[in-house]
Amino acid sequence: MTFDQLRDALQQGIYLIINPFVRLLIKLGFTPNAVTLTGLLLNMGVAVLFIVGGEAGNRGDLRYVGWGGALILFAGLFDMLDGQVARIGKMQSPYGALYDSVIDRYSELFTFLGICYYLVAHHYFLSSLVGFFGLIGSMMVSYTRARAEGLGIECKGGLMQRPERVVLMGVSALACGVASHWLGGDYKVFVPGVPFHVFETMSIFTFPLAALAVLANITAVSRLLQAKRALIARDAPTAAPVALAKPVSAAALLVLGLLVGSLRADAAAPAPEPKFPVPSGIPNQLFYLQRDPNTNTVIYQLNVNKAGQVDEDEPIRIFWIRYAEQGQQQDLNFIQRKFAYGVKSKKIGPDKYELRFAAYGKLPFYLMKAGPDRAFHVYTAIANKQSVLDRIFLRIEGGTFWVPNVKYVELKGSNPATREPVVERFQV
Repeated sequence: MTFDQLRDALQQGIYLIINPFVRLLIKLGFTPNAVTLTGLLLNMGVAVLFIVGGEAGNRGDLRYVGWGGALILFAGLFDMLDGQVARIGKMQSPYGALYDSVIDRYSELFTFLGICYYLVAHHYFLSSLVGFFGLIGSMMVSYTRARAEGLGIECKGGLMQRPERVVLMGVSALACGVASHWLGGDYKVFVPGVPFHVFETMSIFTFPLAALAVLANITAVSRLLQAKRALIARDAPTAAPVALAKPVSAAALLVLGLLVGSLRADAAAPAPEPKFPVPSGIPNQLFYLQRDPNTNTVIYQLNVNKAGQVDEDEPIRIFWIRYAEQGQQQDLNFIQRKFAYGVKSKKIGPDKYELRFAAYGKLPFYLMKAGPDRAFHVYTAIANKQSVLDRIFLRIEGGTFWVPNVKYVELKGSNPATREPVVERFQV
């Protein structure tokens, strides 16, 4: 038995169970559109429940997740009821099918809105990205089918259609809420040698959510390929008469491509390097980082308390000086801290810490109290010499916001004994 046959058999079994309730709704005067609208209102309730949980609850309180899962399942029931009400009540219509599809998309968007809000509010950052990825896949599964059917191609099937998504989200969220009652909301599992926990109570929900994200996007791509094969098969008999037009079209595309390529090359030409200021007057400054395309500078400062003692958990404070604006200081945002300019620190001895950049962890730096002044400095290898780091510069030419084209990284420092300047450039 194939997956689609098994799915259809399960669906028919569910219909046998819910059909008495469907007939009751018809007697009460419910139309398919009214049932669909009820499902939308319930899914809006799911979003509200998760948002309230994000604002009113705390990270270890997973009751809102459990209740949200229960409501997802209850709202999902109405997604099945509306079709049966239309079939059994003989109220099917083209507009009803369109209305059902549109409202289902709104329902799913509201559900993901609530889930992603909850995950962001409680700092499950990677899980929130998984949620957004699942949202993208879910929308593309539906869009691919709708667009293919608009071209006259039937495009169904796949591992993660809407009923599967509803059941997976609802059951996993409900199981997470129930499990938190027994395990605790902040239960974690650690593996020796791994610096982070590999499982926590929230994983009961987020692991299935990750599976949904992957499988939904695979389903969308498989539908796209299915539609491509069907379109090729349908249009194959008419391909020969237009064969003579191919050389002209290809030539036109080649000229257009060369023109667009030259325009893009001109647009991507590197701008002249701006004149970068040298930060001064900042107490306990260790080093600073500058990069194209502007003069805004990241400052790395020794993080000490009022007694002058280093914070062992966070020995370095990092912030911007926005020279390109009004010269004001500004903290890094979450993404900049976690994925770009932030540093991870580990104490490896008395007054000694190993530092690695969040964006590039291959090069170690060391915060140590050493040298003639017995003060804290950051040390690293520059031109194969142990040096005090003063400045990092990133030369960027083109690329995108998320994937900039980094031409080179330049490290500037000084010899700790002679104070002679040391410079090294390397490519990443």
